[in-house]
Amino acid sequence: MVPFNTVYRKMMQNVHLAPENDEDDLYSGYNDYNPMFDTEDLENDVAFQQAARTSHGRRPPVTAKIPGSASSRPLATGFGPKTTLPSSMGRPMTGSIQDGVSRPMTAVQAAGYTKAAMRGSSFDPLGQARGPAPPLEKKNSDSPEEKLRQLEKKVNELVEESCVANSCGDLKLALEKAKEAGRQERELLRQREQITPPENINLDLTYSVLLNLASQYAANEMYAEALTTYQVIVKNKMFTSGGILKVNMGNIYLKQRNYSKAIKFYRMALDQITSAHKEMRMKIMENIGVAFIKTGQYVDAISSFEDIMSISPNLKAGFNLILCYFAVGNGEQMKKAFKKLIAVPLEVDFDDKYISLNDDLHTNLLLEAIKNDSISQMERERKSMAEEYIMTAAKLIAPVIETSFAVGYDWCVDAVKASHYVELANDLEINKATTYLRQQNFNQALETLKMFEKKDSRVKSAAATNLSFLYYLGNELAQATNYADLAVNSDRYNPAALTNKGNTVFANGDYEKAAEFYKEALRNDSLCTEALYNLGLAYKKLNRIDEALDFLLKLHAILPNSAQVLYQIASIYEIMEDPNQAIEWLLQLISVVPTDPRVLSKLGKLYDNEGDKSQAFHYYYESYRYFPSNIEVIEWLGAYYIDTQFCEKAIEYFERAALILVFLFLLCNFNVK
Repeated sequence: MVPFNTVYRKMMQNVHLAPENDEDDLYSGYNDYNPMFDTEDLENDVAFQQAARTSHGRRPPVTAKIPGSASSRPLATGFGPKTTLPSSMGRPMTGSIQDGVSRPMTAVQAAGYTKAAMRGSSFDPLGQARGPAPPLEKKNSDSPEEKLRQLEKKVNELVEESCVANSCGDLKLALEKAKEAGRQERELLRQREQITPPENINLDLTYSVLLNLASQYAANEMYAEALTTYQVIVKNKMFTSGGILKVNMGNIYLKQRNYSKAIKFYRMALDQITSAHKEMRMKIMENIGVAFIKTGQYVDAISSFEDIMSISPNLKAGFNLILCYFAVGNGEQMKKAFKKLIAVPLEVDFDDKYISLNDDLHTNLLLEAIKNDSISQMERERKSMAEEYIMTAAKLIAPVIETSFAVGYDWCVDAVKASHYVELANDLEINKATTYLRQQNFNQALETLKMFEKKDSRVKSAAATNLSFLYYLGNELAQATNYADLAVNSDRYNPAALTNKGNTVFANGDYEKAAEFYKEALRNDSLCTEALYNLGLAYKKLNRIDEALDFLLKLHAILPNSAQVLYQIASIYEIMEDPNQAIEWLLQLISVVPTDPRVLSKLGKLYDNEGDKSQAFHYYYESYRYFPSNIEVIEWLGAYYIDTQFCEKAIEYFERAALILVFLFLLCNFNVK
């Protein structure tokens, strides 16, 4: 080994120190090359290689004390001849050797290790000296506990399958699974009682099986069995929450129209439920109020609904309260109940919060998706339901809360304007005009609708549509056309406005242009039945029979019992010279309107053209029975009796025809002042 001072001396020989008196050049010698930092020649440097070979990567030699001596010696340093240790020292080199006892690798003796246990044994962390671990103990599938556990698992699976079948609409299968679960659960109880004490019985499983069975009985309308099963749960004191099931029993009695018992069980359930479950208590009180309405006990129903509206108001309770006050004829209380109804918080944002403020395509698509998500749909449904309740309540109470219908409706409109349902005020005004139309008070309807000419576009379009319709009914086509144009210009996507515009064009004889307006209305609303019907009529006028038939058949799929549609389809088949199809559709028509004399006479005529005199006579005679003043029917019946040689009968019909003709002649020539 080369001494360290020798290496240091050689290193210092190559170091060039800057002169001490060179004060002017501060950076002198900065770029001088120092060969000591040249690592490329280290492999050829003999002194460096000797120094690295003796120290690099080596640990200090491990020393141990040899028993029986005071000296220490190196243990396996890797240099020099190997030294063989005595056999007593053939222990692992993982710890110190003290008195011939081995111990764990840790510096502190671990729990569980003793000298006696470790003496004479070596450290074996993998347990190889002890052999393989013993196998795990296998479960005994024949043991009673294992059998009970498997049976309990099967019962739970049957209950789950019953619930799944019910949710899928297979009520019969759900009941069968519930019954099987009940049988298996009783077998489980019988076997468990033989090997375990009674306190170990699984009451939760018994409760779930009985509850599911009762629910499936009720779903299959087996009410007696359902009530019996519920009684088993309710009367068992071990089921602490069984009393709440009296609500289900009350629901069954309500379906059976046994209202007194329904009220009794609802009240018993109400006593079992604490005030912490406020929502459930309110629902039970609402059911009690509905049961009182069914029995005509409006005062008791009012008490229930008033409690609900004071604690947790909701739309249904508020509307039912108005109905009760309407039934007892209390106008002032109707007003108060109406104000409570429009004050019910909906927790719905009435502002359109999904309006895009830029033209970013990604943002617009995101907002469009949010508008149609489930939460937005739920909000729209709740808002629509609230509007329906308020509109119905206003129409109900308006004629009775004030001296006249108009004054009452004005009070409702003012009340709505003061609430967060401001948009409904205009709808109420339009509904007021519609009510005037039903009462055939056309002047008041016109005055009410003309108030909306300066409103916003949606309301203006609705009012102008109704005005156009009124003037169209009055055969004032000029005014009808003006208001139809106003309605279309205010809201181009209003299908009713487009239909009215098409009607005015149709009345002027421009069927092609009318068909275009009807088509545009259908593009905005594919279920606009008026536009669909009128389009069929327009194509019929244009002699485009096949297209007319297609649209009328589509309308028939929407309105299968519409007499007008059935008649037009039969008429088109008659134009197409298909009397069999025409007769078939007319037979469907008389099943809807069996007393229409015109339809009956049309059927008689078609059968007469087909040569079936007996069927023709039947339908002509039915037409005459419902309307005995049709000259054509009387003439045919008289001719039929002459052909069958019943002249006396023919004379009777001809005499009646002569009287009708004389009466018509006098009516036309007599000036009534």
